[in-house]
Amino acid sequence: MKLSLFSVSYAGLWGQQRLDLPSFIGRAAELGFEGVMLMGKRPHLSPLDVGAETLASLRAALKQHGIQCAVLAGYTDLSGAGAAEVPYLEMQIAYVEALAHLARQLDARIVRLFTAYEIDGQSPQTVWDRVVRVLREICDRAAACDVTIAVQNHHDTAVHSEALLELLGDVARPNCKLGFDAWSPGLRGENLYEAARRLAPHTAITTNADYVRLPRFRYRPEVVNYERAQPDLVRAVRFGEGCIDYRAFFQGLRDGGFDGWASYEMCSPIRGGGGAENLDASARHYLQWMRENVLRA
Repeated sequence: MKLSLFSVSYAGLWGQQRLDLPSFIGRAAELGFEGVMLMGKRPHLSPLDVGAETLASLRAALKQHGIQCAVLAGYTDLSGAGAAEVPYLEMQIAYVEALAHLARQLDARIVRLFTAYEIDGQSPQTVWDRVVRVLREICDRAAACDVTIAVQNHHDTAVHSEALLELLGDVARPNCKLGFDAWSPGLRGENLYEAARRLAPHTAITTNADYVRLPRFRYRPEVVNYERAQPDLVRAVRFGEGCIDYRAFFQGLRDGGFDGWASYEMCSPIRGGGGAENLDASARHYLQWMRENVLRA
């Protein structure tokens, strides 16, 4: 298992320090990571902005710092929601195909993407069928670049581990794998060990972050009391300090035969704030936790 750092952590999207990609690559190497996962949108690696000069600078930075580009992260919603005359799905197919070409030029072999959010007024089966159809085309196009598509359990469609495995079977493409994340099943109460062990043979990458639940209540003055509000607020914390049972998760992945990339992300406001010192300390803490609890196990 190899460890990488996700550039979204230093993208400035939640008020944290923002680094351009060459600076981020240098920072990840300095912190001790073997690889990087690059965010496939602005302000980082948008296909709209990447030309020969940008690619050359990224390849030079990777070579200079002795670090590998492991994954490009795509951002998709394959629900097809919106005006019927607008080709939303075609746009996303073209976007992911462009990421696959960039991945090949950066010696990465994996593009991560999401499924779909469910749409009010449409049956979940309709959305499911659409996701399967689009994923098949995306995978066929990515295969021309020798790129694997890793589907992350993030959006509504196939977010449960059993459903994700079913989706993978429906797509039925050899270069379609999973980007299995513990955050989603951990917060929803799945058995992390069993889910990870079962999905490990189909998993290409895993993206990791830890969180605490902060219960919410609303004051009811007519009864001079509080009413429980749902759902809980969730906040990112340093790895191993939250409510996600990562020991069980990684044991399940190992027992199932997973030996891919594990990437650390800070993709929401994190305890301690978004300053460079806190972000760097959190990233170092992830490396230390993984080395002590997973890589040495």
